[in-house]
Amino acid sequence: MNTQTLEQMKQLRLHGMLRAFNTSLSSQSIDYTNDELIAYLIQSEWDDRHNRKIERLTRSARFRYSALMENIDYDPSRKINKNQIQRFANCDFVAQNDNILITGSTGAGKSYMASAIGHQACSLGYKVLYFNTTKLFTMLKTSKADGSYARQIDRIEKQDLLILDDFGLKGLDNINRHSFMEIIEDRHGKKSTIIASQLPVEAWHDIIGEQTIADAILDRLVHTAHRIDIKGESMRKKLKNKE
Repeated sequence: MNTQTLEQMKQLRLHGMLRAFNTSLSSQSIDYTNDELIAYLIQSEWDDRHNRKIERLTRSARFRYSALMENIDYDPSRKINKNQIQRFANCDFVAQNDNILITGSTGAGKSYMASAIGHQACSLGYKVLYFNTTKLFTMLKTSKADGSYARQIDRIEKQDLLILDDFGLKGLDNINRHSFMEIIEDRHGKKSTIIASQLPVEAWHDIIGEQTIADAILDRLVHTAHRIDIKGESMRKKLKNKE
């Protein structure tokens, strides 16, 4: 009977329950009541599905870094508000459709922090997508040529959290400017966006170009956003000096 039950669990793809039941059969020291066994099997299946969902969301996000919020460096020289960052861990900002803007010099740890928040959002079941901004715009230009632009924009719009890293390394041309406007307009008040940049927010207007569109984009991005400005020396340099 147990063999048949195990086979049925396998066919039903109850992988967590299958492993838990196998464990209970092989262990002589665990004596479950019927209620306890059922609760154990259900919890094991729930845990398995939850973990696989997180793995799937994390894989789909395509993060640059495997980053954890607990590994963020709060050295006083970085001038980071630890309470502010830790409040992001519950991802209320995603539920409230708020944006986060992270600025700082090269190597300051902007990308790591953005990725860490993104990983945390995945762990809570949110759909996240990470992009290097330059590569995003290159992809969107290519998609205009092959007819997949609308599908790519729709995919971006559906993400609970969009992370745009290394924003502002080069100015936006007319095509990229309008694509950026479309992305921000689609997400405004509906979804959350994190932007990480070497440039202070005050310089973004010139990077976007064309005053009317720049005003419209920044009006949607900046005014109600959470701001993080990381100070201190490059984290890469700091870690290299420790070696």
